[in-house]
Order: sequence, then C-alpha cells, then structure tokens
Amino acid sequence: MTSTVDAISLEVFKHLFTSVAEDMGGTLQRSSFSPNIKERLDFSCAMFDAAGRMVAQAAHIPVHLGSMPASVKAAIDNFPSLQQGDVIILNDPYRGGTHLPDITMVSPVFMDNERVFFVASRAHHADIGGMSPGSLPLSTELYQEGVIIPPIKLMDSGVKNDAVLALITANSRTPQERLGDLDAQLAAQHVGSQRIQSMIDQYGLETVNAHSDALQDYAHQMTTAIIRNIPDGTYHYQDFLESQEGEQLKIACTLTVDGETITVDFSDSAPQTKGNLNAVPAIVESATMYCIQLLAKDDVPTNHGSFQPITVITKSGTILNPQFPAAVAVGNTETSQRIVDVVLGALAQALPEKIPAASQGSMNNFTFGGMYQGKPFVYYETIGGGHGASPTHHGMSGRHSHMTNTLNTPIESLEMVLPVRVTAYHLRDGTGGKGQYHGGNGIRRVYEFLAPATVTFNTERRKLAPYGLNQGTSGASGKNMIIRADGTKETIPAKYTTQVYTGDRVVIETPSGGGWGKPIS
Repeated sequence: MTSTVDAISLEVFKHLFTSVAEDMGGTLQRSSFSPNIKERLDFSCAMFDAAGRMVAQAAHIPVHLGSMPASVKAAIDNFPSLQQGDVIILNDPYRGGTHLPDITMVSPVFMDNERVFFVASRAHHADIGGMSPGSLPLSTELYQEGVIIPPIKLMDSGVKNDAVLALITANSRTPQERLGDLDAQLAAQHVGSQRIQSMIDQYGLETVNAHSDALQDYAHQMTTAIIRNIPDGTYHYQDFLESQEGEQLKIACTLTVDGETITVDFSDSAPQTKGNLNAVPAIVESATMYCIQLLAKDDVPTNHGSFQPITVITKSGTILNPQFPAAVAVGNTETSQRIVDVVLGALAQALPEKIPAASQGSMNNFTFGGMYQGKPFVYYETIGGGHGASPTHHGMSGRHSHMTNTLNTPIESLEMVLPVRVTAYHLRDGTGGKGQYHGGNGIRRVYEFLAPATVTFNTERRKLAPYGLNQGTSGASGKNMIIRADGTKETIPAKYTTQVYTGDRVVIETPSGGGWGKPIS
C-alpha cells in the first residue's frame, strides 16, 4: 500500500487508530482487580505519534484524554532516550498528571530500532495512600493526598522495576488490588504496542505515518469549521464552586471568537484555595476543548489537531493554575465540571439556540474504607445525576455528564466485595428544572454500613443549583445526609469526612439538570 491518503483510506485508518486504544481499554477492564476499573470503567487509553502528539483515543473519560498529552510530554522530557521495552509511570499533577489516584503509563513503540509511536493508559486507582481512604481527602496540600510518583521507569528495557511497585503498593491501604490493577495497565500497554506493530507490518510505516498526520490535519480543519459557525465576539460567564471552608470560589472565563480561532481566558478566576479544588492547567484545557467539540455536527477525531485552534489562558496562582504544593484532589473531578458550566454559559450567549442548560455539575465523589474481618477495604464511587435540558429535548435523568463517562457500580458487585448494603437507588422524580424542556432528575442512593468506616464526601451543587437557560428554572441542588443507627439525622456539607458505624446509613441525593425555555403554563 502506498502512502497516498484519500477520504476512504483516512476513514479506515481513523478506525484502525481508535481500535488500538479500544483494545487497550478492553484488556485493562478484563484484567483489572478493582470494581472502580472493572465495573465503573474509570480509565482511558490513547495513541500518540513519535513527537508525542495525540493521534487517537477511545471513547473513555473526557477529563483524562484531553489532559493525557501532558503526561506523554513529561515522559519524553524526562526520558528523551527511551528504549524498547520501557514503560514510564507517573501521577504527579505538577509533572504531567491530574490528581494522584490517576496513574498514567506511557510506552514507546519501536520498529527496527526506531521510536515510531507511543501508547498511554490512565486509570483511577481506588487508594494510593494519603490521609483518608480512597485518596480524595479534604486536603490542604498535595502531600496529604497520597504517594507522589514523578515520571519514573516502571519497565526498563523489558525488565520490571519491582522496587517501584513495592513503593507504590506499600503506600496503599489495598496493596494487592493496586498490584493487580497496575499489572492490568502493563498488559494494556503491551497490547497497544502489539496492535501498532501489526498495523505497521501490514501497511508500512510510511503509510501509517501519512495517515496519522492527515487525521490530525482533518481534525484541525473540522475544529476550525466549528469555530467559524460561532459569531465573532467576546463573551463572559462566571459560576462558583463550594469550598470545604464554606466560601464560594469563582470560576470565570472570557471567551473570544475571531474567525477560525477561539481564546478562552480564565485569568479572573479565584486565587488558589487552601482546599482540594485547585485544578492544574491540563484539566482546564481538557474541559475547554471538550466544550468546543460538543458543537460539532459530525464526529470530530479528538487528537492534537483538534486542540490547535483553541487557546486556553490561565493565571499562575489561581485556582486553575495553582502553585506546588497546592492540593488538587478534586480539581480533576469537581472543578472540571464547573469549567464546563462556565464555558457553555459563555457559548450560550453566542449560540442561544444550541447550548443546553447546566447538567448536575458534580461527580458526587464518595469514598470510604476501614477494616472488616481483619482485612482492609476501600471504595470510590461517582454517582450520576440530571442532564440539562437542551433547546430541543428534555434532559436525561440519572446519568453521568460532561467530564465523566463512567458507569455506575452495580449493587451486586458492591455488596459482594464490601461490608455495605445499598438500601435505595432511584431517581429523584420531579426535581429537574422546569421549562419548555425540563431538566433531568438526579439520583438518590443510600448505603447501609455493616462495619465501621471512614467516609469522605467531595461533592458540588449542594447550595448553588445548576442553572437553567432562556427562562428555564434551575435544577434541584444535591444533598448529603447521614442517618445514624439510632435514627439521628445529620445533614452533611458538600465537602466532609467523618466516621460511620455498623447500622449507619449514608444518603446521597445528586443534583438535577436545569430547564431550558420558558415553562409552558
């Protein structure tokens, strides 16, 4: 096959590149130990060219994939002479990561002693140490959030560095689960490398590279076409986060459209906070690019080319560009959601007939852990909520939205491996925002504990409800509660950690989506 690229061959290779990431993801899911990866699918995989530019991703977690190029860049910068059989591991948010539970592996792919591509996987590990089970603590500095892994070789020319694995697992409350999940990631890296090598064997390196470059050019063209359909101008929007200290933290953007380019400036956002809501710039870029891609009529490949027409500006020392060692545990999960709300709020001024109302605006992070029958247990979960109504449809109910793309954890799986019983799991009927189209309903999920545990809530939209648009009303805010075994009820703030005991129940009610359009009387 020659290196000539046409519309048909480009479509074929688009799916070939995507299949590399999909096969990696399938291997990671099947091989993993934890429910968080095996059941909730809290992982992402992608393929990169020899320069570290993203070529293709699978349909995994949006907040992972837009930020993963920073991890590949960190691997290349720290190890410019990578060899065949090397695997770099990292999670440091200030050196290519997002937050510490997200462990990334990066592997070079070689053909005839030439480095030709990279594959990368990122998986959320349910516990990597830190001051509370689940490694999403109410932290005030990064050191409290778990073991920090700078870019380091886990595999060196095919030889596993057991000392690195021992260090990571020694810091986790569930070391065997960590070891199993890390081995699953290594298996995914191996599968990705094999798939690329097979592709090159079949089509030749020149042809594969030509289509990699062409696909990035195509994504660039499609993204500029999206931007051309946005009226030129400058648009502003702001919204707020609910900090663990009780204050409201501003997320503000100024969005400027000029022909085929768009600039989104977040400089006016709040100063970095003492709590765990700070987000590193890679997360901000990921969330912003996701919002622009939502405007596409057709499927736009998410790769380096699709990022190029978009400029994201953050100010050093703010909540969206914090300085080390600021805490960042839920910047990846909660702050990313508010960035989406703000960017879409700005775009709604430019495209009022296209942008939906706010979705639930939280991943509703819930972690718990303790000892049961002499063995440690740890669990992490995010919970769906209501989608915002669109100009043409009601919002969906009980679904994850925007920067997360995970599934729920099946009750059967949760109860099989943990000392907990789910006594209620249903929609919060009638809570979606009202409008010509109403917002989706949130979820009510109740956990009864069969053993003592430490529980931590990292949630949002408990006070500030998801906004409606075009006279639509806001969706219902969420609510956290503990019902003690003696019947005493405690309403819990958005960010909170405490002890529960046998017979206690935790109630989480997730936010609902905003309505769109004037309610029909």
